[in-house]
This record gives sequence, structure tokens and C-alpha cells, in this order.
Amino acid sequence: MKDFLKMTFATLVGLMLFTVVSTVFSFILLGAIAAIGSTQTKIANEGVLKIDMSTFVLTEQSTEANPLDMLSSGSQQMPSNVGIWDAVTSINAAATDPAVKFIYLLPDMAMGGTAQLEEFRAALQNFRRSGKAVISYIENPTNAGYYLASVSDKIYMTPYDGFMNTFFGVSSQMIFLKDALDRLGVNVQLIRHGKYKSAGEMFVRNSSSKENLEQNEAMVGSIWSSWGTVIAESRGMSFEKLNGLLNDLKLNSAADFVAEGLVDETLSREELNAKLASLYMTEDPDDIQNIAFKDYVTLKKNPVSLAENTVAVIYADGNIVDGKEKQQVAGDRFASIIAKVRKDPSVKAVVLRVNSPGGSVLASEKIKAELDLLREKCPVIASYGAYAASGGYWISANSDYIFSNATTLTGSIGVFSMIPDFGGTIENKLHVTITPVNSNRHSDMYGMMRPLDKAEVAYMQKSVESIYDKFTSLVAAGREMSVEEVGNIAQGRVWTGAEALQIGLVDQIGTLEDAIKYAAGTIEGVSGIQDVRIEAHPKPLTTMELLLESINGPTAVFAGTPLEGVEAAFRNWNSTQSGKAYARIPYEIIIK
Repeated sequence: MKDFLKMTFATLVGLMLFTVVSTVFSFILLGAIAAIGSTQTKIANEGVLKIDMSTFVLTEQSTEANPLDMLSSGSQQMPSNVGIWDAVTSINAAATDPAVKFIYLLPDMAMGGTAQLEEFRAALQNFRRSGKAVISYIENPTNAGYYLASVSDKIYMTPYDGFMNTFFGVSSQMIFLKDALDRLGVNVQLIRHGKYKSAGEMFVRNSSSKENLEQNEAMVGSIWSSWGTVIAESRGMSFEKLNGLLNDLKLNSAADFVAEGLVDETLSREELNAKLASLYMTEDPDDIQNIAFKDYVTLKKNPVSLAENTVAVIYADGNIVDGKEKQQVAGDRFASIIAKVRKDPSVKAVVLRVNSPGGSVLASEKIKAELDLLREKCPVIASYGAYAASGGYWISANSDYIFSNATTLTGSIGVFSMIPDFGGTIENKLHVTITPVNSNRHSDMYGMMRPLDKAEVAYMQKSVESIYDKFTSLVAAGREMSVEEVGNIAQGRVWTGAEALQIGLVDQIGTLEDAIKYAAGTIEGVSGIQDVRIEAHPKPLTTMELLLESINGPTAVFAGTPLEGVEAAFRNWNSTQSGKAYARIPYEIIIK
């Protein structure tokens, strides 16, 4: 007995020591991971602002690099997230900064949403108006890369064969999973209002509905029209000629790009360096001092302001979900953030930056309720990023003024609910029998082990119809339309910002910068954006918060595949969402 007690005591002490040592080691490891890339930023006193688009992703807000991403890639050079406001203000600063001679742009592998790329290009265009040049060098042309490069004074390209040309125009893919689900014995029941409300259609059809195909064709066409038109204008050609070059596959080599007027000259790296040296007014290319764009952004963002009045920018970036999740637009969390902004006496105007495809109706309602209270205190100006659709439009339709990018996907005024039935899978594939035991007739309605009966479908449809009526009514009130007028452009249809302007869903095509300037102009005694303090809400997550969120968060399985957009749309869906009403678009569009 004595030996047993000794052994037990020794084991307990050992476990305690192991726990303490493991905890200390974990904190040391986390600290080491968080310290990755934390070296102090230094830049040359003067030089060329080098913007290498492969080194960062244009996002809504600047965030620190996720340490787990660095470790999984085996590199400390993972692309960082540069917020569009920080990117634009840095380019604006460079336009008046005597230390910056010109911009050298490497547009290959440009990453970001359509709206973020649109706003970044507009900033580069404004930079050129300062009299300074933008020079681009392309090795592998892409849609996004060439779109940015087209703003340049000169576009140079590698003379070598073997580059990868993916500059063919905009494309989107629709995925339909019904046949695969049938093989697995899964039956998905979709209840919706809106003939264009295609969210969930991929689970109940094996091909597109006529309405869904129609809206996707119009949407892709509108995005390409917005991009292609400015590309053609920048290169002094017609939009029709540009389309002809792409349709007839005329751009097969660097020489073709030059011959057709899309590139000014082919240059090797050595020849390019000589050109850059000439523009830098030196004979030796080694004299050129490059200023990395990420470093320049770090030094220029968050300038100290002594202004009394504040324009608060609230970033609604991500899926609208219930609860308090930190990396999405969580209803309870965002409602508290908006309430905090409302109670700040220094806030005289608000910009609601929406970059959301929508999501939970309940969460959207909570956020809108707080925004309505905020509007009683000060103007709320909306600015749309890549998405402001469905729930994203729900929360912002009542804003005092709405700016949208031309390529923003918005509208999608419709509602759906989706309930999968796994009974066939469980019984026929796994050979497991489920016997429900219910206290009432419909107790297992959302149990996902049987299909809904007619009464249950009618019950769900009634709920969806009621929410749809509320959606169209709030849009009608916010946009000063009749419910009938809203009904004609609703039905779940997705519109681009350019189309939304024509039908009255937005007020002006413009950037986040335009919205902030407009908001500042609503404040009495303020003559411009320089007279206000700009505060972002919510604050971006720290490295440690990102690390902890990543450990517990969902993992992207289909990144880089045709299913990537579908996974992004439904990543937060789980069994607890069965039977809930949703206002969101069916998938996220990724343009490269």
C-alpha cells in the first residue's frame, strides 16, 4: 500500500511538472511565432516606390501575417494583408513625397477582390496626375495584373518565350452537386423566395436554372465591361478591338502584345534596369534605391491626428453570422461595436464599409437596428467593396448615401432556407437504422433524418415569404422606392455596382476614399478630409489573436480548385443552421 501511494504521488508530481513545463514551452513557442517578421521597418531616404503585387494581398483592413500560415509554408515571406485604405493613402502620400521619384509596378500575381483592385488602380491613376510616372514590368500577364498595369505610363514585358498568359477576360464557374449528393443518399430541401435567388441551387440541381444562368452571364459581362473599357481607353484602342484580340487568341507571345499595342516594349531585366536608371537620372542601375511598398505603407499608415471631429469607418467584412465570432461579421459583436461608436461624442459621421456576401437574417437585423440608432446621431455613408449583397445590402440600404465600385456585387434581395436530409445516407449507405421518438408531430422537423412533409414545407415557405416582404419593404424605405419597384429588381437577383447605379440601388460609383471625403463634408466647420480624425472599427486582430483564431477556426480544403468559391460561401454552415433563414449570394467570385 505504501509503495502504491508513493508511486501515485510520484506520478501526480510528474504530471504537474510536465504540465508546467509544457505550458511554459507553449508560451515561449507562441511568443517566438508571434515575433516572426517583427523587425523594425527602415527605408531609403529617397528612391523608387517598388510595388510588387506578389508580396501582399489587397484586403479591407491591414492585418499582421498569420504565423501558422508562415510555418505551414516553410517561409517567412508569406504575402501580408494590406488594407485598401492604407494602400490608397500611401500612394496619395507618395504623390507629394519628394523622396519618391516614381512607381515601379510588378503586377504579376496581383491578389485582391475586384473592388479592392479597382480602388488601387484609381489611386495609381491619381498618382500619375502628380506628374510622376508609373512604370510596369510584366512576365506572366493575368486579368488582374494587366488591369493594374494598364494605368501605367509605360508597360514593359519580358522578351522570353514560355511565359504563362491568362489574360483572356473574366470567367466564373457554377458548381452543381445534386448528382454527387444523390449517390451519397443526401436530399437537400430548399425553400426560397426569388426566382434569381440561386443560393442553395447547387445542392438541388445538376445544371443551372435559366434565371441563374441569365444573372451570371450579365454579372460577368458587366465586370468585364468595367475592366475592359478602362484597359482599352488606357491603351488608346476600342473595347471592341480588345475583345477581338482576346476572342481570336491573338496574344500568344510578348511580340504579339507589342504588335497589338498592349505593351510598349519587350526588355530583359538588364535592359529594364537601364531604363529605370535613365528615369532615375543616373547612369548606374546600382544607384537606384528601391522602397518596398509594404514598408512604405507601414510608415505612412495611422498618422497622428489632433482633429476634434472623427469619421468612424466601420468595416463589415465577411459573412454575416450569429454570435460573436471575430473573423466574420457576427451579429452580437458588430451590434456592440456600432453601439460603442454611437456613444463616442467625437464621432460626427460614419462610413459603413460593406464587403459581405450576406448571411444570417437574424444577425443582419441586429446590425441594422443598431445602425438605425446611429443614424439618429450622425450621417451614415455606405461604401461597397467586392460584395454588398443580400444581408450585406440589408444592413446598408437605409444609409444616407451609398458609394459602390463598378464591379461590386450587390442586390440579391431574396431569402432562402436549406435543410439537408441524411436519412438515405445513414440507412442505405451506412446501413444504420434511426428510429425517431417524438413528443409532438413535428418534433424532429429539423433533425435532418427525413424529408419535410407538405405542412412543414408550407410552414417554412410562409416564414421565408414573411422575411422577403420585410426585406423589400426596408429597401423601399431606404431607397425611397415603392415596394412594387423594389420587387421588379429584387427576386434574389445579383447586380454589379454599375448596374445597381442605373436601377437606383446605389447613389454613386466611388471608392472608400470618396465615401470618407463625402462623410467629412457633412460635418459642420470641416473643409476636407485633412480636418478629421479617421478611426477604424473593429480593430484588426493581433498576431496572437490570429494565431488562436486559426487554431480553432475552419480549414480551407478546396483552395485553388473550382469548389473554392462554394466552400467560402458555406464554410460557416453546420447542423445548427438547419431551418434558419438566410440572405446571401450563392458563392464568392475570385478573379485572377
